[in-house]
Amino acid sequence: MVIINADDFGMNERCSRAIAEAFEKGLITHTTMVANGDFFDKGLKLAREKGFFDRIGLHFNITEGKPLTDDIKAFRDFVSEGRFNKGFSASKMLTDAEREAVYKELSAQADRLSEAGVNITHADSHHYIHTFPDFTPIAERVCGEKGIKRLRISYNLGAVTPDEIKKAEELKKRLRASGFVTTDYFGRLRDFMNGKVPDNTELIVHPDYDRDGIVIDRRGVADGFAVGDALRRLTVTD
Repeated sequence: MVIINADDFGMNERCSRAIAEAFEKGLITHTTMVANGDFFDKGLKLAREKGFFDRIGLHFNITEGKPLTDDIKAFRDFVSEGRFNKGFSASKMLTDAEREAVYKELSAQADRLSEAGVNITHADSHHYIHTFPDFTPIAERVCGEKGIKRLRISYNLGAVTPDEIKKAEELKKRLRASGFVTTDYFGRLRDFMNGKVPDNTELIVHPDYDRDGIVIDRRGVADGFAVGDALRRLTVTD
């Protein structure tokens, strides 16, 4: 089994429509949705129209957009001028008050998807915050309470360092010990377009439109347009 997951569904109209087109062309298998995204409601309608409503998971997000809850707004590491700002690092140690505020926000994000009728089967996070040591237990708690069974590990496939592989293995071991389902491997789709993909792998992609209206795997933004390589169908080899 190879999962090709598109992150950021619902974040904005452009990437959401690119994800819908990627589903239509058979380029991806799943997506994870940003509950506080600007295109949330219209994204759900689009997913129903295009037939991938049952392929939507949760993309935890405390680094971009407006919070759904109030408590987290008190902490400038997370929110300034009413919006998330990613003012923290992967090594941030949370206070008890911060931990509770993050928990409430992530819970609200899960609830928003569930209340919209999404059967959340899998979860990951924007900027990989659920893999940060002080945030992992919060994501586990929310997923456990909401019945979300599958959680993404961190990168252990492709252009990764030995330290990254070690981190991914430790996270995988932890999540599985807590009763979650994970893949064995996680990497970037663009690293495997012409190579062998191991079984039980998740590959990540960020569909978007470039300035010519081509669906690409977004690497960044230049002059207001997404840039990256054209998104193509993966040929899975054993």
